[in-house]
Amino acid sequence: MRPAFSAPNRAQIRSFFEPINYVPCNRRSIKFFCPIYYQWMWTEPWHTNIPIVSDREMNVSVDQPFVRPDVAALLAMLEQMGGPEMDEVSIEEAREAYVTMIDMADAEARELAVIRDLTCPGPGGDIPLRVYDKRDTRDAGPVIMFYHGGGFTIGDLQTHHAFCTELAEQTDMPVVAVDYRMGPEAPFPAAVEDSEAATRWVAGNPPELGREATGIITTGDSAGGNLAIVMGQALRDNPAKVPVLVQAPIYPIASEIEETASYKQFGDGFLLTARGMTFFDNCYQADRSDKRGFPILHEDHANAPPTVLLTAGLDPLRDSGREYASALVNAGVDVTYLEMPGIVHGFVHLRKAIPSAQHDVTAFCSAVKDMVARQP
Repeated sequence: MRPAFSAPNRAQIRSFFEPINYVPCNRRSIKFFCPIYYQWMWTEPWHTNIPIVSDREMNVSVDQPFVRPDVAALLAMLEQMGGPEMDEVSIEEAREAYVTMIDMADAEARELAVIRDLTCPGPGGDIPLRVYDKRDTRDAGPVIMFYHGGGFTIGDLQTHHAFCTELAEQTDMPVVAVDYRMGPEAPFPAAVEDSEAATRWVAGNPPELGREATGIITTGDSAGGNLAIVMGQALRDNPAKVPVLVQAPIYPIASEIEETASYKQFGDGFLLTARGMTFFDNCYQADRSDKRGFPILHEDHANAPPTVLLTAGLDPLRDSGREYASALVNAGVDVTYLEMPGIVHGFVHLRKAIPSAQHDVTAFCSAVKDMVARQP
């Protein structure tokens, strides 16, 4: 079983940085670590009283896109920090830094009645899972399957723990998070195979789960958004014991992105970079002709589940989400498309660093609840 990662303590973090006038020492680290580290150590917030700006208040141009004040503060500090790129550190360092950064950048986890780790059988060995529920017991009903982001290379149950508690709290549905195998150790299609095995296991209502699923909602962010779509397709093409009721991908990669306008406009300076995506792509090695790697290639979008699709306005992946949503609408699928203006990729687990993101997460959870309620 692949071990879960835990965040380093303060002493370990101090060994990474010596904050002098906001400038990190030249030790190996992840550059987006720095501003959150500074805030956490000195407890003096670098963003306060950040407003949530409505569409009517925006003055957006193609050359100068709207950027929220709290997002602008984060991006400005990242630019000031500098530091090595992700492909300049080891996989182990990148994963450890990601866990620690999210631990400091995201909102506090919700207290729930049930947070429990378990495993299910998988093609490469036992798959770690984590179950979340705001209720000790509940009647049979829908279960949310969550697949974490991180470019199929970094991330685990810990990095998305707080968001999963938020999802369980706001939707009032059980959430099962999947810790699938990742590249480069286990490249494509290992993540797909583990995610499908876990989803079918939950759909089979094993007694170990302690919940009876009447249907599945697939969701996840970024790479996990890709998996949410691929699972929706796989379980519609070859049904499990209960149906996929709704898919809810969060800023997914669903198609080729290199020629899109959002990739060209936001591929540098907006947190997720073109260089970083190339690194992830090299680690995962998805087959570009396989619908399990790029679900836009599926031959029958009309068979897709009802969909809630969330994108970020300043995300290089934005246009991939738009393209997939358009394909579903053109095929007659019920789609709720949410594009959050002025915010970057990764915002669902950066809610302490970007306070306005909480509003977007609440809107997403409400949309998922509404879509599930509309299903027969």
